[in-house]
Amino acid sequence: MAIHELTEKQITSMSLQEKDTWWIKNVFKENEPQLTLRSALTGVLLGGILSLTNLYVGIKTGWTLGVGISSVILSFAFFKVLSKLKIGSEMGVLENNAMQSIATSAGYMTSPMMASLPAYMMVTGKVIPMWQTFWWIVILSILGVLFAFPLKKRYINDEQLPFPEGRASGIVLDSLHTDSGVAGVFKAKILTFGALFSATIEVLRSETVMNLIKAPFLRIPETWDSLIYKHFTPALWGTPLKNLTIQVDSSIVMFGTGGLMNIKTGVSLLLGGFLNYFILAPYLIHQGIIPQASFKSITMWSLWGGVAMMTTSSLYSFFSKPEIIINSVKKFLNKDKIKVVDPLEKIELPLWISFIGIPIFGAIAVYLGHIWFDIHFLLGIIAIPLVFVFTLIAVNSTGQTGITPGGALGKLTQISFSILAPGNVPTNLMTAGITSEVSLNASNLLMDIKPGYMLGGKPRHQAIGHVLGIFAGALVAVPVFYQIFHGDISLFTSDKLPLPGASIWKAVAEVLTKGLSTLHPTAQTAVVVGAILGIVFEVLNKKFKGRIPFSVVGFGLAFVLRFSDSLSMALGCLFFWFASKKITDKNAFSYKAFVENQETLSAGIIAGGSIIGIVLILIESMAS
Repeated sequence: MAIHELTEKQITSMSLQEKDTWWIKNVFKENEPQLTLRSALTGVLLGGILSLTNLYVGIKTGWTLGVGISSVILSFAFFKVLSKLKIGSEMGVLENNAMQSIATSAGYMTSPMMASLPAYMMVTGKVIPMWQTFWWIVILSILGVLFAFPLKKRYINDEQLPFPEGRASGIVLDSLHTDSGVAGVFKAKILTFGALFSATIEVLRSETVMNLIKAPFLRIPETWDSLIYKHFTPALWGTPLKNLTIQVDSSIVMFGTGGLMNIKTGVSLLLGGFLNYFILAPYLIHQGIIPQASFKSITMWSLWGGVAMMTTSSLYSFFSKPEIIINSVKKFLNKDKIKVVDPLEKIELPLWISFIGIPIFGAIAVYLGHIWFDIHFLLGIIAIPLVFVFTLIAVNSTGQTGITPGGALGKLTQISFSILAPGNVPTNLMTAGITSEVSLNASNLLMDIKPGYMLGGKPRHQAIGHVLGIFAGALVAVPVFYQIFHGDISLFTSDKLPLPGASIWKAVAEVLTKGLSTLHPTAQTAVVVGAILGIVFEVLNKKFKGRIPFSVVGFGLAFVLRFSDSLSMALGCLFFWFASKKITDKNAFSYKAFVENQETLSAGIIAGGSIIGIVLILIESMAS
């Protein structure tokens, strides 16, 4: 198979209706099976397993792993084996895609258990009953699904944002299921090489594995710059570079992620990271404005300006082109005399479901927040429209970079409610939990829909799959989480349950109990500057029709990421961009590998590193 996509020129010149008509004609596969019984059961099973790996990683690091590609390859391999044994048939490409919607949803719904919920328990000293945690996560996750679909038309159908992880899943699916002879075999080889190379590096980085196989001499450092520190300590204004997260990661997973970004986003990430970590952070540490040379302390200052930039940029970008939402509302209310033609009306999730469902599930969330967590009704009601604002930011970021800044958006909610409810730490935490979880689920659903859109699937099936995944993850991960700490809150932030994400949420809530005035004046200035720059660059971007080589979202996101992550993604982006410019012989192996199959190679790198990363986490867990 070959993935049919619009060119950059077509994306900017064609109307939404023209794009949808083109998609129906060239991409849509109406009669292929998608959400079948076996794809649903496989997604539920893999999703439950992967939700535990994400729960473990989140408890240890505060981060979650992308599980879409992992689930796709595992599912494909399983049914391939069954087919060889004459027990069943191979799973179709759209079946596999529907399966990964379920698995990905299950993997990501664990985020409240590593952030807002344990932070709330630490602050109040009360253990939230397990059944309350279950339904709280389910309601917020479903609310995320309802928020996502009104945005699909804009960000996937119209703007055709890449959603890198989703795009990687689509490429992997196409490569695995292709039947196009030599081309398909070559893609599979490229995919396999990238996966094995990335996986090998992950194994060589693991101290536990190298010791188990008695080959510590083969181990490579987690960061290449650690070799320099054996001889001297490079520093800026007296702060070691490693304390500023200015490091070169030996893992190439983020490098592969950069390979799925456009050059504008990659360069903007690098520029934002350079400004924040080479100039602002070391200077502010030297001046005593940032109290400690650590990622946590730096982001407590830098996230405000970065998030402000992403906020104004996303809002201006969305409302500068309101036709899609206006037409949808007109159609829903049936007040438009001229019929709005929608070529995808019969396969999209009807927008009336979101228009009706958001108020209903929003009301349920407000009510449960009041009776379970003492959130005042008015404050709960205010949190729901804030969800829409932050979902726009999250989707914009995820669509361009593959990273959803849920933590940063949670902090933005915290500062908002520190003004509305000063001194109320529990309310601060749980309202932030609402916006963070809903925006995260909305972004992840659109990430899931991206490969379906690339391959010609029905979005309704993926919406149903996402809801199935929510229950699959909750039924497995919630009981396991409660089993881990046995109701003993004192274990939170211990070596067994470090929960760095929850620690940061708790710290921010306590710092902001007095409101915005607690922010250092320089951070307040950064908010204003970031907000203005976000609008200015979006105005220029619209005026010059996207030809400005700068991404506001990429630049702002660099202020909430480690510099090492921004650097790895930028290097991956620059490497493939440089290859596309310098390698011109279409018959050369380098052209076929690095130019023609750039996305296939990048997807393999991400898949191999992610899968072996999960395995290594389990090995290290058992070893400890």
